[in-house]
Amino acid sequence: MKLRKSEIISLVIVIISLIIGIYFYPLMPEKVASHWNTEGEVDGYMPKFWGLFLMPIISAVFLFLFIIIPKIDPLKHNIEKFRKYFDGFIVLMMVFLFYLYILTILWNMEIRFVFTQFLVPIFSILFYYCGILIQNAKRNWFIGIRTPWTLSNEEVWNKTHKIGGKLFKIAAIITLIGVFSPKYAFFFCIIPVILASLFPIFYSYFEYQKLSKNLK
Repeated sequence: MKLRKSEIISLVIVIISLIIGIYFYPLMPEKVASHWNTEGEVDGYMPKFWGLFLMPIISAVFLFLFIIIPKIDPLKHNIEKFRKYFDGFIVLMMVFLFYLYILTILWNMEIRFVFTQFLVPIFSILFYYCGILIQNAKRNWFIGIRTPWTLSNEEVWNKTHKIGGKLFKIAAIITLIGVFSPKYAFFFCIIPVILASLFPIFYSYFEYQKLSKNLK
């Protein structure tokens, strides 16, 4: 099976993560910090092995899914129409997970920083690119805002994704405020993206109902 450029880059990131995990394994404490609360304080630990290798494993699983999805989707010909944006998302997602991994290692090497504040920029970039991907996504079963109404009607799909993409870009900009307000960074990050995710669901329903009435 021939891998695409984005998949090769992602595979290299996974391999580098594994190498980093092997290198730092002897240097890590037996219990490593693995979870932080909304104020950036550690509130969860896990054994050293899982602390160092869980993220590379998760990255590998994601990569496998990203490779297989365009092959099994019944509407895979539509995925090819926006494939360059999906390929960009694959790489960005791998970089995102790698960034989280590096932050976790640095913290456990006793390099202290406000964890949530350091998450804000990468989340903002991820949300903004999700907006780009959503706006360019064509109807398929795995990628985008998949509701019964968007999947049933291409016009509803296009209208919903147009507004959904804009909302994710706005959420990304609002998320950046968290850089200047570390105490509330989590809320500036999670609330906008939840709203950006929920609104298109309702929008697709009402848009579908409106189009259905016009056809009668």
